[in-house]
Amino acid sequence: MSRIIREARPTDVAEIMQVMDAAKMIMRQSGNMHQWGDGYPSEAVITADMERNGGFVIEDVGKVVGYFAFLPSPEPTYDKIYEGEWIDDVQPYHVVHRIASYPNVHGIFSSIMEFCFSHDTNIRIDTHCDNKIMQHNILKHGFTYCGIIYLLSGDERLAYQRIV
Repeated sequence: MSRIIREARPTDVAEIMQVMDAAKMIMRQSGNMHQWGDGYPSEAVITADMERNGGFVIEDVGKVVGYFAFLPSPEPTYDKIYEGEWIDDVQPYHVVHRIASYPNVHGIFSSIMEFCFSHDTNIRIDTHCDNKIMQHNILKHGFTYCGIIYLLSGDERLAYQRIV
């Protein structure tokens, strides 16, 4: 396997959107019918990640097979957490958003986590309550469930943190 992770470039957007479509299909097939609806994540969201130097692609043999955002704190939707608390609510952290890959590419979450923890020891992540695949991967990689956060849209998400 010749997998690399690099910053996304504007020329990657079309390939990234194909990966997003594949990820939405995986979600729907696994019973997650509501997350990432109404055109989300859009090209504008992906471009905004890149403008913050936080959009990353995963390439395998030169082909984009995955995408994620790795953004520094603060994350405004993490300011208030309900029915729990963050492990550490003082130190800076990075947040991982918009993880997506093709269904036939395995180990993407592990590759992403290896990359992220090589850049920061305090990581937060959230997911939809119907996204059982992501919940499984998050817990498998040592994250602790911390509580519920609400997106700007008002949608509820399960929030996790891991500090190495």
